[in-house]
Formats: sequence, C-alpha cells, structure tokens
Amino acid sequence: MIRRTFQKIATVICIATLSTLFFFACETDDDKNAKVQVWLTDAPGDYEAVYIDIQGVEVHTSETADEKGWQSLDIREGVYDLLQLTNGLDTLLGEVEIPAGKISQIRLVLGSENSIKVSGKTFDLGTPSAQQSGLKLQIHETLNAGVTYKILLDFDVARSIVLMGNETYKLKPVIRTITEAQDGAIKGLVSPKESTPAVYAIVGDDTLATSFADANGAFLLRGLPADTYVVSVVPNSNYAPTQKNGVVVTLGNVTDLGTITLPQ
Repeated sequence: MIRRTFQKIATVICIATLSTLFFFACETDDDKNAKVQVWLTDAPGDYEAVYIDIQGVEVHTSETADEKGWQSLDIREGVYDLLQLTNGLDTLLGEVEIPAGKISQIRLVLGSENSIKVSGKTFDLGTPSAQQSGLKLQIHETLNAGVTYKILLDFDVARSIVLMGNETYKLKPVIRTITEAQDGAIKGLVSPKESTPAVYAIVGDDTLATSFADANGAFLLRGLPADTYVVSVVPNSNYAPTQKNGVVVTLGNVTDLGTITLPQ
C-alpha cells in the first residue's frame, strides 16, 4: 500500500516543489478562514406563487451589536419564487470566506419587487421599510477554520403572509435558520520546516485534497468528506516521504495530527 501510494504521487513531486515555492512567495490567511454558504428553502403555503426580491445577504462576525462586524456575500440578486423551493428543494444565494470564530446573525436585505399570486391574480406584497434595510436573523454558531458551513434560510410562507383585507397582503417574514457543516479538515505541522513538503489526503486510489506546508511547516487539508484517510507527506529531496494511516475526518471538525517528523 505504501509503495503504491508513493508511486502514485511521484509524478507530481516536481510540480509540488514548484508550487510550494510559489505558495511561500504568496502566503495568505486562507487557512484561517471558514466558508459560509447561504441557501434558501420554503415550507409550503396555500398560494400559487410568492415572489421575494432578495438584494443582499450579510453575516455578522462579531459578538457585539456594532455595524463593523457585517460582511456581505456575493449573491445572485433578484426575485425568487419561494413556492419553487418546497419539499426539500433549495437554492444557493451566495457564499463568503470569513475568519474562523463566532458568527451571531445573518441579515437578509429585501427589495421592493415582492408579490403574491392568488387565484390567478398577482398582488403587491407590502414590505415594511425596516425589512428592506435588513431583516436580522439569529445564528450564534462557532465556525472552524477549513470547514464549509451551509446556512439554510427556511422561509415559512404560510406564517409570513398576512391578509390585511380588500386583497391587500403584507409580508412579515418568519424564517428559521439551520446551520450544517458540509465537510471536515485535517491539519498538522511538518518538522523540519525546511523540508517544504506537499501533503495529500488519500482515500483508496483517489487524492481528495492537496496542501503545501507554509514557512512554519503548517498545513491544512480542506473540504474533506467524512471518511478515513491516508495522509501522505512528500518533502524535498533531502528528506524521505512518510504517511499516516487511519486518519478519521468527521463533519464540522478539524482532525489535528500534531507534529509529523520526517526521517532524513
């Protein structure tokens, strides 16, 4: 198994070495971030269509109530028919990478093009200005670096639309937030740091993630499904490669391998 694994990755050692040098020159803080994806779904309601104009989505990364902690997602702005997102269907609004840590709220910014279709007729759906400036929803989750999180906005149409009389409807959103980790990660430290290794997460014959140790020897393998992995470390020619077997990854968690010391 060990020989086959090393033969498999031997063809990429030269590329890995060049890529390692490139990463040292362009070191970023990506390995300190978590990825947040916001999805929209709906519980069924007794209407033909419910059109919601979504103009922005933001997440709050501070535990305080100040405005400095808000970060905007890159979303697909536009009008969404909520009744097309029922019975387990959902749609991705957008995503953002933010520093790992606590997030407290999400803010949904609505536009003015909201409407409802009843008995073949379409009516404006009155939306208070406060909702257009941002509807705040509570989350209070802690995000781990290297993990992707799905925040599902579950829109309850039946409870969110109020008939005011004379075919006048008003939108009072009732939305439940559900946060789910989508993957896990593996991190560790390779010693000596001068070995400039490439690190691979392998299941069977498939390499599912590749990382390059930074100037301190640290690595992070991101976006891993829950499974048991072989972690292969391929250093420069002054050191011998090594691997760890039976590395277990679970959703929402980062498996820490500690320090991996390479033989010379």
